[in-house]
Amino acid sequence: MINYLKGILVSKVEDSPFGCNITVEVNNIGYLITTNKKVVASLPEEGNLVMIYTALIHREDIMYLCGFNTHEDRDLFNILQSVSGIGTKVALLLLGELGAYNLVNAVISGDTKTICRTKGVGPKLAQRIILELKEKMTNWREKTVLTPSETLKTDDVEITESWIEAETVLLSLGYTKKEAAQSLKNAAAQAENKDDSEELLRISLQWLVSQE
Repeated sequence: MINYLKGILVSKVEDSPFGCNITVEVNNIGYLITTNKKVVASLPEEGNLVMIYTALIHREDIMYLCGFNTHEDRDLFNILQSVSGIGTKVALLLLGELGAYNLVNAVISGDTKTICRTKGVGPKLAQRIILELKEKMTNWREKTVLTPSETLKTDDVEITESWIEAETVLLSLGYTKKEAAQSLKNAAAQAENKDDSEELLRISLQWLVSQE
């Protein structure tokens, strides 16, 4: 498997008969890579050096590469395709529409409405994604450090790794993303050590119980 390609960005195309794609030249070989508009929009101008994480798709009649800015997005792409009814196109659209951070949050919290924002994904498919991937994505998120672009700030509160760990637990307990964010914002203001996920989680749960 090709883990990534590092080379010169030759072209980036949002719409074509081949779909959204880019071409990266590595050692005088141009690799055509299928991707989504989110990736294309994030890339520099043609002629610049880029590094694209890839997934090799091998069907009976065709073989091609899909490309992503980060290995986290690439790994999520592979996870998504384990769900019946999700092929390359829908997996790329889900990541392009929601991004890794929002997609994982939506699955863990059972938020079908957010998942259905993606073209071609209806309520039944969204429910199947949640049913089949909730546990897998919860485990994946606990071991993964999200990229800075996914974890900058929310309401002027810095999102740290401890915040993400506590949020993952809250979402898995059935709290919504909004409830988790409100409780963690309150916890961050009270905690003696904001880098202690257990302390953030304890204060958050106390706050949530007090709101019931």
